Amino acid sequence: MTISRNKLRLHRKKRIRAKITAGAEKIRLTVFRSLTGFYAQAIDDATGKTLAASNSKAAKARNDIEGAGKVGKDIAEKCLAKKITAVAFDRSGYKYHGKVKAFAEGAREGGLKF
Repeated sequence: MTISRNKLRLHRKKRIRAKITAGAEKIRLTVFRSLTGFYAQAIDDATGKTLAASNSKAAKARNDIEGAGKVGKDIAEKCLAKKITAVAFDRSGYKYHGKVKAFAEGAREGGLKF
């Protein structure tokens, strides 16, 4: 019996979340990839509220590596407008390459500190 790729990703996601929530003073910046888009949210774990969100459609970007970089810059602008400068990056079980890496670099270029 084989385990699906998504179930393995969700297992990695749980392991990552257990380590990230230890730093409750920072806002958590999480990503989600789908076949049709790239999504990002800045979440305050203390209150359980989403403070800023962006996706490839809102940033008028394609669902590729360059588009993920644009989403990173877009959410960085929204976070800086709400005076959020330091975040903890939650890659949600995805490997740190391709779109996820481009998103992180775009967010750093936009002014966020990981």
